[in-house]
Amino acid sequence: MPVRRSRQWAYGALAWLIFFIASHVVLVFFPGDDPTVHSPGGRRAYVIFNVVLISMSTVGAAVLVATVRPWARRLPRWTILAPLWFGSVLLVVRGAPGLVENLLMVTGVRRGGFVGAQDISTGEFWAGLAINTYFFAGAVLLVGATVTYVRGSAEVRRRGRADRSE
Repeated sequence: MPVRRSRQWAYGALAWLIFFIASHVVLVFFPGDDPTVHSPGGRRAYVIFNVVLISMSTVGAAVLVATVRPWARRLPRWTILAPLWFGSVLLVVRGAPGLVENLLMVTGVRRGGFVGAQDISTGEFWAGLAINTYFFAGAVLLVGATVTYVRGSAEVRRRGRADRSE
């Protein structure tokens, strides 16, 4: 795969993560309606949860930058691959089922989706569809960046072995 195309996956996933980080920073400072009404942990748990998400995403953003920068070739390969695979699995697990649930509801195959939410409003449905589509798009971008990094780093290792054998 050409280098340019592999960078597009990484930069696309990076843009997705930057938006994710920014939205959660805003949620910490401007939570809107009380998000802790049905939460046993209260406001502190809400803030800690968002800070953990922001931290994980910031690390993910740094890893994505490392996939396309020459200085990262000096890093052990696993330090880049482990967070890429972890993030990819996390986003696929979050994005795919939600989108499938929305598709089941839209097509009428299962009106309440997986969880049987029969009486959600139209606004709630479209908000859920937008959020699930957003996470699914993040999964596609991050998996694309991961796969192109794996292929690219394998190619670099093959070329390195060929150069050493000459």
